Amino acid sequence: MAQPTENNTVVGSKRFTESYVLGEILNLTLRDAGLQAEHRQGLGNTAIVVQALLTKQIDVYPEYTGTILREILKRPETQASLSELNSWLAPQNLKVSIPLGFNNTYALAMKADRAKVLGLKRISDISNLTAEQQSKLRITLSPEFKTRTDGWPTLVKAYDIKIKPMKVLEHGLAYDALARGESDIVDAYSTDAAITQKGLILLEDDRQAFPRYDAILLMRSDFNEKPLQVLVGKLNESTMTKLNGQAESGLSFEKVARGFLDSSVDKQSEQSQISKFFKLLFGPDFFIALRTHVLLVVLSSTMALLVGVPLGILAHRRSRYTNWILGGVGILQTIPSLALLTILIAVLGQIGTVPAVLALFLYGLLPIVNATHIGLMEVPITLKEAALALGCNERQLLLFIELAHARPIILNGLASATVIGVGTCTLAALVGAGGFGDRIVAGLAVNDSALMLSGAIPAAILALLAQVLLTPKRKTQKI
Repeated sequence: MAQPTENNTVVGSKRFTESYVLGEILNLTLRDAGLQAEHRQGLGNTAIVVQALLTKQIDVYPEYTGTILREILKRPETQASLSELNSWLAPQNLKVSIPLGFNNTYALAMKADRAKVLGLKRISDISNLTAEQQSKLRITLSPEFKTRTDGWPTLVKAYDIKIKPMKVLEHGLAYDALARGESDIVDAYSTDAAITQKGLILLEDDRQAFPRYDAILLMRSDFNEKPLQVLVGKLNESTMTKLNGQAESGLSFEKVARGFLDSSVDKQSEQSQISKFFKLLFGPDFFIALRTHVLLVVLSSTMALLVGVPLGILAHRRSRYTNWILGGVGILQTIPSLALLTILIAVLGQIGTVPAVLALFLYGLLPIVNATHIGLMEVPITLKEAALALGCNERQLLLFIELAHARPIILNGLASATVIGVGTCTLAALVGAGGFGDRIVAGLAVNDSALMLSGAIPAAILALLAQVLLTPKRKTQKI
């Protein structure tokens, strides 16, 4: 991942529509000021983006005062002045500036007719439902809201809610579940376009459990924010909701941001999902995404091959290590991808290419180690005895007889590792590694199936190509 330099400002954003849009507004504003800038989109949750900021992998990103207070500073206040925030952030070499002008608070959203049937207008009304009604109330939460201290835990404490959430879904998908009647309540941002588009209502936070979430820019202390001063107070809730709606209706984040800055958005003509898919598939970022995706997989698979084959040989030659080696690589395979990426980010202190390649490398070890071990086990004993009788030493026996005989099985293991790498690589986009996963993550953020497919289908084709190219052809025997 590119590091910021004096001549290159890197803007970050989180994994939801509004953050993408605001990040692109910052990016274009810097470029309009004559500066070199790039936007690292959808880096993940708060912890990951702050880590990128602290390790100088990004310079600035849009954040909210409530999130800064509760998640970053771990303070109980519901609001604070800029000077107070900056005094508390100073020990971390961070600062805030450029209040954008709107408050995007957390909320609980419902379909209006369902809320009317249950008599819910305020969040406190949930506790007044009968035990039977509460048992049937289906609550769906986004992953971050469920775990954040200023999210679901805050509501449970403030309103004494006893109901357990039914499931966890990405923000955009949760709205679809609500619209289909598969859920009754979802967490929302008050400026979400889906609230108006789907005719939803927000339950009143009558006990003021949520702090204010005034949009502001979080940056390192040494960052020069002067080129971004033109954005102070330029956005209100209605404008931000409108911009979110444009992004979720099919306009690219860049067009939405440019339209806001130029105060004239050309409405995108309606097009079928198929035509939109092909336009996105072969968009200007296609070859960049392809190159990044292939590079990540090639690097990780090569590393897995170079380490996995010797481990497989050791497991075969030294029986006392066999269970340890095979068990160890097996355990690595069971670690959830996001958990492994998070661990590597914490250990390495950075996001992007390095943790992504290491994660893919670790996942690629199991099929290669297993394949090498099995391949060597299947070498006929008579073949080894004949080689030794002809004067081969142990090294020659391994290189020219055993590994040569096991080569097709090892290649099958490499093919499996590569296919796993191509699929898992899409998740690496969550930590800023790029590739086709960027499209999938952005599509999830705006609930755009065409955008998701424009990343998922090329990744699937890459996996099929890897399988075909790396799987050895079986030799047909003549009778």
